[in-house]
Amino acid sequence: MDYSYQDIAKMIDHSLLNPTLTAAELERGIQIALAYDVASVCILPYALRHCAELLAGSNVRASTTIGFPHGGHTTKIKVAEAGQALADGGEELDMVVNISQALSGNWAYVREDIKAVIDVTHTQGRKVKVIFENAYLNDDQKIRLCEICGELNADWVKTSTGYAPGGATDADLILMRKHSPAKVQIKAAGGVRTLDRLLEVRALGVSRSGATQTVAMLEDCKQRLGLTTEAPSATDTGNNPNY
Repeated sequence: MDYSYQDIAKMIDHSLLNPTLTAAELERGIQIALAYDVASVCILPYALRHCAELLAGSNVRASTTIGFPHGGHTTKIKVAEAGQALADGGEELDMVVNISQALSGNWAYVREDIKAVIDVTHTQGRKVKVIFENAYLNDDQKIRLCEICGELNADWVKTSTGYAPGGATDADLILMRKHSPAKVQIKAAGGVRTLDRLLEVRALGVSRSGATQTVAMLEDCKQRLGLTTEAPSATDTGNNPNY
């Protein structure tokens, strides 16, 4: 096999974004992320500070969302959200573009909206993933977003929130990798729920994936690599079934 356990675990952003998750479920989700040493926990914004405290000293990063899930917040509010998230210990921010403005072809607005969040985040040495929500866009619009994000030095471009009608498709991932500069990484979100699917998107150039089925995927990875496995005492927390 051309991968190690760490290669796969560090592709996963463990998603804790379902608005119905209780405080206890969020806590359990963070412990799952720590136990499996994933890349990050992407958690509801109000819980970010506590999440960052629990992750301190580990190799798992604290992350949250900006303008989620519809992207229609004003730029000023997105910047305020980003500032709060950074103050709360967020290391990676997943922001949603203004979908309405992208569909309207107002690229100057879209660019400035993305730039404002990237600027405040990069100033503090943190990273930004820009969510397109591809289910609503045509290929020309996706390509233009890739170009804008490349110009602005986004750290990742991301397919979707997991809350739209569609998620990460092969066609979209291929298109995004083709039209993004090498410095911009690709994140798949929506529908990556098995190790086989994670390996498929990895082969297309994806470096991160949002996931709720973290335990199942990483236990499968351990088994295939002949590593010791244990039935975890806590299963994945309930989330959007599309993620």
